[in-house]
Amino acid sequence: MTTATKPTPASAPAFTAADLDAHWMGFTANRAFKQAPRLLASAKGMYYTTVDGRELLDGVAGLWCVNAGHGRESIARAIARSATELDYSPAGFQIGHPSAFELADRLTNLVPGKFDRVFFTNSGSESVDTALKIALAYWQAVGETQRVRFVGRLRGYHGVGFGGMTVGGIESNRKAFGAQLLPQVDHLPTTHGIEANRFSRGQPAEGAYLADALEEIVAKRGAETIAACIVEPVAGSAGILVPPKGYLERLRAICDKHGILLIFDEVITGFGRLGSMFGAERFGVTPDIITMAKGLSNAAVPMGAVMMRKELYDRVVNASESGIEFMHGYTYGGHPLACAAALASLDIHVGERLAARANSLAPYFEQAVHSLRDHPHVIDIRNEGLMAGIELEPRPGKPTARALDAYLDCFREGVLIRYTGDTIALSPPLIIEKGQIDRIITTLGKALERLA
Repeated sequence: MTTATKPTPASAPAFTAADLDAHWMGFTANRAFKQAPRLLASAKGMYYTTVDGRELLDGVAGLWCVNAGHGRESIARAIARSATELDYSPAGFQIGHPSAFELADRLTNLVPGKFDRVFFTNSGSESVDTALKIALAYWQAVGETQRVRFVGRLRGYHGVGFGGMTVGGIESNRKAFGAQLLPQVDHLPTTHGIEANRFSRGQPAEGAYLADALEEIVAKRGAETIAACIVEPVAGSAGILVPPKGYLERLRAICDKHGILLIFDEVITGFGRLGSMFGAERFGVTPDIITMAKGLSNAAVPMGAVMMRKELYDRVVNASESGIEFMHGYTYGGHPLACAAALASLDIHVGERLAARANSLAPYFEQAVHSLRDHPHVIDIRNEGLMAGIELEPRPGKPTARALDAYLDCFREGVLIRYTGDTIALSPPLIIEKGQIDRIITTLGKALERLA
């Protein structure tokens, strides 16, 4: 493992404001960014290098996704080989290529429970919308066509497709598009905000009862109308919201009682982040469908997937005597280069036992992040595996401003963190060393002191 390798400083190209105009950046304050851009030139191991040659320790695995660290040569070689041998082939539309089938088989052997079928996508957003369609297709196939309603959760994040935004519960993401979101969707309450759970280490003690809100939705809407319930095992983009003890188990039991499909959105929690390959394994709760992306290909090539129980696949496929059984797919789903990257990434995960490594580092990481408890403006800390959220008290009338300032301060000091609302999020590559954990926490702690 080459975790100590640092990138070679790059020479700084000259950028003018005009050079940045054409790109409309997603989830970015474009005007502010282009006045003071933060541009990355290269990456290796645990580090980025900026265009002006500064080293940047990656505390967030890029965007929750570079779990095996940057610049893995085996992944790069696999991509290059595929680009010269088979640059493109559909993995659907009546034709396929071997590596898509190989990857699907590999994935079915990694996931706990009877997940025997895989549908490939290009991102987490596409995985969620695909999972929702699979749920609808299943109920159509078994003759329960009235099951069209979905249940999400407040402060859940499920991507930016219209389906994902609808079942998601981050209000700022929904506000601009609310008039065109899907109908017939309800939301469970968030598990966040219980005073007794502040500064919990791992799963908080209080809140399993919040799953009972699904019973209330069933009573109001009728179980026979509900297709599926979708939650993240740990809500990432909402600020690292760890499920209370017993919550996921109770949700599974209620779904079983009423015949509702349970979908785990594991786009962030998959591939070792929680100290097991998937959150379903970590918490001992098996859903019916799992969505994934991000760490699947170590982010080297965009890729996502949906895994499901064989029963769902069989019912949909066998419901049609002939022809196309599922009217859904993507031009680039199961792309040869993405499959090559994913297969190489899985080799690294298995060969270097990255999930076990994350699990062994989790207690040290937990102790480190909770050392920030008494720093200025820290009102809560949450963690599970190699994920942590440090929640800051908002500035009066300026929500997110304090967390943004902490982010910018850390960036100037050579550490990349992430902020979501007023929560600082940490999710480093799983190859991180203890000394690098210390540096991230020390840098963040000093930034919080300066903000005081």
